[in-house]
Amino acid sequence: MVDTVADDSFLERVISIGIVSSSFNKVITDRLLKGALQELQQHEHNRLDVVWVDGAFEIPAVLKAMARTEHYDALLAIGCIIRGETAHFDYLAQACASGVMNVSVETSVPIGFGVLTCDTLAQAKARSEPGGDNKGVDAAKAAVNSIHTISHIRSII
Repeated sequence: MVDTVADDSFLERVISIGIVSSSFNKVITDRLLKGALQELQQHEHNRLDVVWVDGAFEIPAVLKAMARTEHYDALLAIGCIIRGETAHFDYLAQACASGVMNVSVETSVPIGFGVLTCDTLAQAKARSEPGGDNKGVDAAKAAVNSIHTISHIRSII
C-alpha cells in the first residue's frame, strides 16, 4: 500500500523557482508571466528568478542551463507560439515541448509548461486572461505541486 499522507514540510523552506520567458509575442507572455508570478508570490517562502529568451525555440536550452546549476526546485517555461501561414509553427511547437520535457526528464527538475500553442491571437489572449483562465498560473501551480510530490516521494523512501 502506498502512503498518501501529504508532506507539507517543503512549504517551511525557501523554494527556488527559475522562470524562462520568451519575449516573442510579448503581449501574451507578459500576461502569462504576471499570472505565474502572482500565483508563486502567494507562497512567502519562494525565491524567483526570471530570465528572458528571444523565442520558444530557445527556452529548453536555457532551462537546461538553469537546471544544471542545481539551485532550483522547479522551473517554468513561459512562451506563446501562434500559427502562421507555414509549417514553422509545427516545428517550433514540437521542438519546444519535446525540449522542455527532455530537460525535465534528464535533470529530474520539474518544469511547469506555460507555452501556449494557439491558432490565433484571440485564442492566446483567452488563455492568458489576467484573473481568469491563465496558463501561466496553471504552470506555476503544476511546478509547486511537482515539488510537493517529489518531496513526498523522497520522505517515504
